[in-house]
Amino acid sequence: MTASTPMLITFLVYILGMVLIGFIAYRATKNFDDYILGGRRMGSWVTALSAGASDMSGWLLMGLPGAVYLGGISEGWIAIGLIIGAYFNWRLVAGRLRIHTERNNNALTLPDYFTYRFEDKSRVLRILSALVILLFFTIYCASGVVAGARLFESTFGIDYDTALWIGAAATITYTFFGGFLAVSWTDTVQATLMIFALILTPVFVIIAVGGVDSAMVEIAANNASHLDMFKNLDVIAIVSLMAWGLGYFGQPHILARFMAAGSHQTMVNARRISMTWMVLCLGGAVGVGFFGLSYFASFPEQAAGVSANPERVFIELSKILFNPWIAGILLSAILAAVMSTLSCQLLVCSSAITEDLYKPFLRKNASQTELVWVGRAMVLLIAVVAILVARDPDNRVLGLVSYAWAGFGAAFGPLVIFSVLWPRMTRNGALAGMLVGAVTVIVWKQFGWLGLYEIIPGFVFASIAILVFSLLDKAPSRAMSQRFAEAEQEYRAPVTAA
Repeated sequence: MTASTPMLITFLVYILGMVLIGFIAYRATKNFDDYILGGRRMGSWVTALSAGASDMSGWLLMGLPGAVYLGGISEGWIAIGLIIGAYFNWRLVAGRLRIHTERNNNALTLPDYFTYRFEDKSRVLRILSALVILLFFTIYCASGVVAGARLFESTFGIDYDTALWIGAAATITYTFFGGFLAVSWTDTVQATLMIFALILTPVFVIIAVGGVDSAMVEIAANNASHLDMFKNLDVIAIVSLMAWGLGYFGQPHILARFMAAGSHQTMVNARRISMTWMVLCLGGAVGVGFFGLSYFASFPEQAAGVSANPERVFIELSKILFNPWIAGILLSAILAAVMSTLSCQLLVCSSAITEDLYKPFLRKNASQTELVWVGRAMVLLIAVVAILVARDPDNRVLGLVSYAWAGFGAAFGPLVIFSVLWPRMTRNGALAGMLVGAVTVIVWKQFGWLGLYEIIPGFVFASIAILVFSLLDKAPSRAMSQRFAEAEQEYRAPVTAA
């Protein structure tokens, strides 16, 4: 038995388990509401862990540890920003959005919600927001396919083209059959696997180097700047790193988790669970990169893999410190991170085409069964497009992923926040905010003014546009104002259940 055989078996068992969950969810999917939002019956644990797992992707186990390994603890600012942004997203948006989407014609998607919330009879909001989702998420999906392929390629020596299909096949299968229920249930398993890996690995690294004190001494001896939280960072750089947290308010795949919760009252427990999971996972990811510095400084003969690619630090430490069976479980966490995010993105793209384009413009009277199967067909279509894009991992289009997070955050973030907090907001304000946010991100990225992360000006200018155009517009209709007031009253009503 080769060293990779136990890892291969572990991977196969894990993948088969995810597909099995997909088929179980298939039997529980009765209509399009079930397929897109799981019938709005997700509990606190599934809501919390699904939101976390769908968010982080392979970046959590590869990108962040690699950045810390290369640059030191100063790379941790992004983790701090993400934690703050996620907390306020749960606090300000989660419960309110759950109520508002249900009161606005039981909206199943963000474009659907925007259309009914602002009584947009022109349906321009629906079309533009659906197109924004399709553009950025198709690219996001391609990056997820590439990440999965790279994992199989580097772990098992499979050629890239073959790894591309293997990495995507399982995710496509359970998303195709099980829809939102499958994605949410598998996300819960995947989030558990991710936190297990990110707590266990840094602990064993610390033990291997002789404790925290020894690790700190070793790191300081090799490069003391790795211990400096402010290394080569000015105020703009720190603000830019922390501003990643602003992106949470506009990510459709995360907001869908809020919309699918059993009720807004589940959000209190869900927030606590999700934030605990997030803090532990981000802390573990930073710990892997940081204490990995000490380990490979102590054992330079084992550093070839991580020297070639710092993002392999988690993979290399897992292989070195654990027997192949445990290493297989730990490395499955990377696959879990990739699959959880990719599946959510496929489903959001599918819902954007089916619910926001196909149903309103082509088949207004389509049956629930027809919509479910169109949704499944769209999962396949988007997946094939993503795989075709991903066949060339160096394709320039993948560079767009670096600011797709900012694009969503600026185009949708202020729009979502104002829509659940400000009753005076109007359809023109919403349209202006979306356009200004998206355009600002694209333009600012091209010119790189001030070295400031483009989500900051995009978010600020979008917010100003919403305020100005809403105040210049005529007041919302009585029906719109009444729906908002009723939603806010429901949100503030005393909690009757956990």
